[in-house]
This record gives sequence, structure tokens and C-alpha cells, in this order.
Amino acid sequence: MPERNPETHVIDYRAAEHLLDARDPRGAVKLLDSVIAAHPENTAARLLRARAFFAAAQLRPAELEFELVLEREPDNAFAHFALARTFERAGRPERANRHFRLAAALDPKPEYRRAAKFDERD
Repeated sequence: MPERNPETHVIDYRAAEHLLDARDPRGAVKLLDSVIAAHPENTAARLLRARAFFAAAQLRPAELEFELVLEREPDNAFAHFALARTFERAGRPERANRHFRLAAALDPKPEYRRAAKFDERD
């Protein structure tokens, strides 16, 4: 196997982005595993891997990765929103609602506000 270096990891990260866009989340996870093994502190790689796990319907690994991202970046609105979608898909609406609200509070994007039901009137 060829030696892995920082440039190779950047290439693998970019290739994983393309694989995820091309709807090959399992291929993306495979590439990101080596990137994260070499750079476990890389939050961007972990967020991309979480998205790939979610796209592959691997909800528990997605949840764990999104939570790790949020431990490092508690103000990451996208990670809260994606974690909420993960909980929603796993049939855990109470956990989902909490993170939808946090996402909308951190970033008032219309998509986040709708999911949090901030715009609904009682």
C-alpha cells in the first residue's frame, strides 16, 4: 500500500465529497476512515463522515459522529440540524426537536426555523 501523507488525505477528503455527491456514501466513509485515523481532530472530516453515515442509513454511527462534532463545535447549527434529522429518522422525535430548536436559534435559516416549528402559531 502506498505511504499516506497529508496531500493524500486532502485528496481522499475531496474524493469523499465527490462520492457523497454521487450517492456513494459507503465509498465516502471508506476514504474518510483513513483521513480520520491520521487526523482524529479534523472536525470537517468527521462532519463529512457523519453525513455519509446518514446517507447510508447508518444512523447510530451518524449520531455518534454528529455528537462528536458538537462536542468540539457546540455552535455548529448544521451539525445540530443534521443530528436532529438523524434522531427524526431513527424515530426519536423528542431528541430531534431539541436539536432542531438549537439549530434554528443558532442560525435562523428558513429550513431550520420550519423544522423547529418557530414560525407556527398556536
